[in-house]
This record gives sequence, structure tokens and C-alpha cells, in this order.
Amino acid sequence: MAVISRGFGGRRRRAEEDLPPGQYLTEDFPVLSAGPTPVVDTAEWEFVIQTETGARHRWSWDELQALPIEEITKDIHCVTRWSKLETTWRGVSLDTLFEQVETAYDYVLAHSYGGYTTNLPLEDLLDGKAWIAFEYDDSPLAPEHGGPARLLVPHLYFWKSAKWVHGLVMQTDDEPGFWEQNGYHLYGDPWLEQRYS
Repeated sequence: MAVISRGFGGRRRRAEEDLPPGQYLTEDFPVLSAGPTPVVDTAEWEFVIQTETGARHRWSWDELQALPIEEITKDIHCVTRWSKLETTWRGVSLDTLFEQVETAYDYVLAHSYGGYTTNLPLEDLLDGKAWIAFEYDDSPLAPEHGGPARLLVPHLYFWKSAKWVHGLVMQTDDEPGFWEQNGYHLYGDPWLEQRYS
């Protein structure tokens, strides 16, 4: 007579329901980077949003920390097929940062310390969809995971959550970033398996 573990069955059902197609569940936090890990001192760190008029909206580390900070619990999905469920972060919503920004452009190119870029529609950064995250799992964000701060856009594949984020430049068109120029999908919806162009 077969013995069925209720806990095992529950975990399997949860994975099946909560994972996008082609993904597997991991308890680790794999590190995947395209180059060396930048070392960014928070005394030198800044985040800048540059608009089409040339206006630069700038926040130092201390100014970012003084803004409303949110606790975030989200599933994340890497294009290399691993997913983590219910990851916990602290950070500042892009809604808060864009309160001071006037732009008619619909796209952004995110820039990181170290030269990495990725493109996103502006609407995917607003309405509670994206943050500048500086803590993960109750600890300061480690450099290998993008510390001191990274973009967090959990509804898209994780390459869109740019590590070591430095700023956003408003764009008229959805110009491809680093991985997008190298064959990754322009948008990257994990539920549609938009891995590659």
C-alpha cells in the first residue's frame, strides 16, 4: 500500500502552480554575472533618473534611506530556469522616486556600476511593480547579488533586475540593453517564456 506524504504533495502542488513554465524551484540564490563584481562604497553611491530635457534627479545613499522604505515579498525567476519563491527584500518603490520626475517618454534604459544595461517599459516600473532594493533576507544586499542596491522588477526575468544599479535614462523607444543585444528577449515575461528573441 502506497504511503502518501501530505507535506510532499503540498510542496509539489505549490511548485506546479507557482512556477512559470520551464522553471525549477531552488532554495539557493545562484550568482550569475556577466563580468567582475563592482565594489561600490555607499559614500560614493548615487541613483540618477535622467529625462529627455537633460534634467537629472539624483539621490545619494543617505537621501534614498530617508525615503519611505517598503518590505517586499516576491517570487523571482531567472532566465537560466531557477526560481525562488517568497524572497524578502527592503527597498524604495520606483513610484516614490518618479514622484519628482516629469517625462513624456515611455521607456527606460537602466545603467549599472560596471557598465551593464537593460531596457524596460516605464509602466513596468510603476504602480507597485519595481523597487531599488538594498536589503535581502534581513541583511544588507551582498555585492554578488547586486549590493549595495539593485533594481528589483520581480514580474520579469531576473536579468531585468539590474545589479549595482546606478540610474535610469528615459528613452523614446525600447532600445535593447546588454543581454537584449546578445539575444535575450526584449521584454522577458517568465509566464510567457520570453527568454530569447
